[in-house]
Amino acid sequence: MGDNFVLLVMCLLTSTFSMSVAITSSSNGVVRLGLKKQSLGFNSIYAATRIKGRYSTYAKGAVTTTQDSDASEMNIISLKNYMDIQYFGEIGIGSPPQNFTVIFDTGSSNLWIPSSHCHFSVACFFHSRYNSSNSSTYTEIGKPCKINYGSGMILGFFSEDNIKVGDLVVKNQVFTEATREGSVVLSLASFDGILGLGFQDISVGNVAPLWHSMMQQSLVAQKVFSFWFNKDPMASEGGELVFGGVDPKHFKGQHTYVPVTQKGYWQIDLEDFLVADQSTGCCINCTAIVDSGTAFIAGPFDAVKKINDAIEAKGFVSMECKKAVSQYGDLIWQLLLSGLQPDKLCSSIGICSFNGTQHLSDSIKMVVEQKGETHNDTEVGQDLVCAACELTVAWMRTEMMQKKTRGRVIEYVNKLCDTLPNPTTQLAVDCTKIPSMPTVSFVIGNKSFHLNPDQYILKVEQDMATFCISCFIPLDVPVSPPQGPLWILGEIFMEAYHTVFDFGNLRVGFAEAA
Repeated sequence: MGDNFVLLVMCLLTSTFSMSVAITSSSNGVVRLGLKKQSLGFNSIYAATRIKGRYSTYAKGAVTTTQDSDASEMNIISLKNYMDIQYFGEIGIGSPPQNFTVIFDTGSSNLWIPSSHCHFSVACFFHSRYNSSNSSTYTEIGKPCKINYGSGMILGFFSEDNIKVGDLVVKNQVFTEATREGSVVLSLASFDGILGLGFQDISVGNVAPLWHSMMQQSLVAQKVFSFWFNKDPMASEGGELVFGGVDPKHFKGQHTYVPVTQKGYWQIDLEDFLVADQSTGCCINCTAIVDSGTAFIAGPFDAVKKINDAIEAKGFVSMECKKAVSQYGDLIWQLLLSGLQPDKLCSSIGICSFNGTQHLSDSIKMVVEQKGETHNDTEVGQDLVCAACELTVAWMRTEMMQKKTRGRVIEYVNKLCDTLPNPTTQLAVDCTKIPSMPTVSFVIGNKSFHLNPDQYILKVEQDMATFCISCFIPLDVPVSPPQGPLWILGEIFMEAYHTVFDFGNLRVGFAEAA
């Protein structure tokens, strides 16, 4: 989603736990691919959202339901759940197939994977690479291409080969062999490439998307594909992508369908959004892009602020500062009175790992300013907590020197915590307040689609502590009247609602996920 999506402070943490399941298939054309579970940290959230950098330009602005399809007419792709942040599936390219893990992305239209010709990009060496010399069905094109993302770009060239998706084989599909992946995020990402499921209108090089080729080659019974995302990160099945129909076991009731307002992205009208069942009054001529490749929900700054204010979301540094004051304020006060050196206080109570060797200004700068450097998740969590403690000590010491009482000092420091800058667009909430948070609803097709706090708050386990993160992030995209503000309904929304992308009727449908 561009540089506005710099959500946390670092890049991607590689997985520390994985579980493989054997590939299974059936004679009726339904295929379920192997699954893998991977751990989540702060960096994983950052990477899962920062990779999507588009929408600087985008499409402007009584329906019958698609019938449930017989399993024999559908092609089913099982998805991997990257601990509730990103969902992946596997495809094969060439003859014999060379396997790659990809994001199935309705917010873009090109297919790209790393190339064996990628020699000078670190990212390529961490992923599977396509070797055209090993495929008997490869056709050389060689035309160079460039795909831009907010945090970098993909450079490469077009090639043509057969693509295996589940049981389907799409012949003579044009795709991009990436020879340079210009982003540190991609170096340690848990996917090899991206398979776009958007419209050809936004395809780089006007290449026909793979989904279009499926329809042109009559490989699917219906011009429909559908997503089911399994929110449970411990489940063996991460989700399901069905080409050619919908799977009735993954939704309840009937889908509510709304038309695509203009081809490009899967863009629809958004009539209103509500907090605690009350209209915010922020949605006039709003539109939304339904995007399976974006983890969170993004919207105009003022609108998202209303939501985050209602759930008392704060910047990570501010939140950790308040926690430090609450949990250690009295202890810090006593230790300062005892004469303990301030620069050793936080390490003496076990919050900071250094012992007077790192100055306060360095600690704060590390948390507030560093973006794009590669650190592990443990370092991120420790930096936040340590910096908060150091700030608390410095402020309390300054106030104590002015002979203020303990109560007044702690109250003042708490207020100062609210003024700290947040280096990311992502905000944290108090985990204990989740049960009392309001429902947030989006009105689509005259129906309210509700998200409860357990659906829009993401819990991250880090160093035996739990961080709770608001899944609403600000994104202001310039629009031309009469078009109104733009929202992005990403995986958080699609986890709650089974989603059908109906190309034949140019519409999108939502039903409660089962």
